[in-house]
Amino acid sequence: MYKVFNSAFILFFSAFLMFACSHSSTPSGSASNVKSGQNSVASPPCIVYKTKSDYSKNIPVILSDDRTRIVSYPDVKDIYFKERLAYPTLLKDGFLLDNRGISPNVAFLSITYEQYSKMDKTPSSSELFELIIDKDPLIEMYQCGNWSKYSDIENELNKLITSGNINTCTKLK
Repeated sequence: MYKVFNSAFILFFSAFLMFACSHSSTPSGSASNVKSGQNSVASPPCIVYKTKSDYSKNIPVILSDDRTRIVSYPDVKDIYFKERLAYPTLLKDGFLLDNRGISPNVAFLSITYEQYSKMDKTPSSSELFELIIDKDPLIEMYQCGNWSKYSDIENELNKLITSGNINTCTKLK
């Protein structure tokens, strides 16, 4: 009896493993993020942009569509990327790679990342609104997939820019 139970358990467990290993983790009918048979991890959008002036050291905030109020801004503790201040990465031809999380409704404050990081508390949105130096700073902005798409993001984006193929990305502005 013990051998029959043991054999049945092994047979059941083997069938379970075969089914589990061959089952797709992507629901039918949904988009797949599968590369080379492996699931990719969700990651933030890769945003590349140019501004009218050099705001690379200034804190970005996100404005409402009518640009009359701030709808999103960082806490003083949230301005870091990989344990450093989240300055955008400088790319070729004046482009910048966003490391903070901006959108086409971005505006820049007169406060730098360094100044903001030294504040004891995060100012209110109305206080920050008074510090906006440019409500429409973008010349152009693209979303070039997600960060997980790239193995060497800076070099790959620079190649895309210098080859004139930045327009293959989704134009946001």
